[in-house]
Amino acid sequence: MGKGELSIDTEGDDMEGESSSRLRNGEVHSFRSHYPGLVRLKAYIFDGLGDYYNKEWDLLEGSGKEFCWYHVEIPKGNQKLSQSAQYLIDVLCPPLKLQDILSLISNGPYCGHVDGALVFRVNSPGPPSSKFTFRLAARVTENSVITVSLGRVPRLGFSPVGQSLLSEIPSVESPGAKQSGMREREGIVIKEHVLEFLLTMNHSEEADNPVPKSVSNLVVHVVDTHVDHLEDIKQYLDDRRFPKMHLDLQRLLQVITHGEQVFPRVKEKCCAKDWFASEDISSLEELIGRLRRLKDNVGFISNRVNAVQAGLDSWQAEQINRKLYYLSFLSIIFLPLSIITGVFGMNVGGVPWTGQRDPELVDGFRNVMLVCLATLALVFLCFLFPFLYSRITAWRRQKASKRSWSLNRRSFLKRTVARDREGYLCL
Repeated sequence: MGKGELSIDTEGDDMEGESSSRLRNGEVHSFRSHYPGLVRLKAYIFDGLGDYYNKEWDLLEGSGKEFCWYHVEIPKGNQKLSQSAQYLIDVLCPPLKLQDILSLISNGPYCGHVDGALVFRVNSPGPPSSKFTFRLAARVTENSVITVSLGRVPRLGFSPVGQSLLSEIPSVESPGAKQSGMREREGIVIKEHVLEFLLTMNHSEEADNPVPKSVSNLVVHVVDTHVDHLEDIKQYLDDRRFPKMHLDLQRLLQVITHGEQVFPRVKEKCCAKDWFASEDISSLEELIGRLRRLKDNVGFISNRVNAVQAGLDSWQAEQINRKLYYLSFLSIIFLPLSIITGVFGMNVGGVPWTGQRDPELVDGFRNVMLVCLATLALVFLCFLFPFLYSRITAWRRQKASKRSWSLNRRSFLKRTVARDREGYLCL
């Protein structure tokens, strides 16, 4: 791909909106990228007083109470992990180094300090195109946060409060009103599939997200949205068909386990930061508790699926055994008939010792049957030879052991009698 323009997304996909009041520096500047249209970038600056602004993608840290948040959304697809690393190198280097990129994009759980910044990730291995492959990583400093996610994470961004769908007065779309020309009452018409999606959500929209006033609030917000996303996927699994549910549950359980390993370590490391608020430490503890309860719930569902699968396997095995029983019963009936028809329907012309053209040899069929019986006996002997050889070897070994025991007993008795005659017995 050649170079092109990749502007920061400030609208669309229910993820971004305009600033809560205005843009910080006027219009959002464009960013040069080698992958235009693939990687979505979101940049915010928070003033520490409950307000935020969209900003240009410059990866600069805030000053004073201000702090910045830069989010990279890697597209879901069949690309390799090295391709995702190239996406991050393109948008984050400089100022980030290669070790920072590897710590953000690698698979598996991780929490530690890289080049003075706190880095944690909960990246699950798996095909990036799967709905059950989750990747979320964050690099946290005192005045900036850089996050990387695979695909869109619901409720992660911010949007103005006035644009919340939940604050609108809905109306029902009537098919008969369109045909009769009747005017519907005023209000936003919500489609049925939108209602189904809202009923499956266990959280509010982005417009209802509280604006973080510190970096610790922002870290809690990122972890909270990740846990909400996992709970949404768990509810999606409840309505999923059975054949693929077991594999999806295992992938989801792996992601939850990664979070259970990483987030307690994040809490421990954040406790040592003087800029991390104690209230946010308590919020992290609550999120860790939610994650553990979610793990127990998913584990219960997985055990239930295993029990159902075991029941189905036993039922299928029973059905197969019953069919095999019927088939063996039929074979018992028709096998003698097939043997008889096969024997008496043989064409023995040209076989030695038959001599059908020689009137002196009238026992050709008998000779052929004798040859068949000899061949059958030879085949049985080949199958029985290992068994007979092992039995004969065991019998000879047992006989040799009995013989040696009897010889030892006789020699012991002879020595005992001789010493009794001498008047003592050596022990």
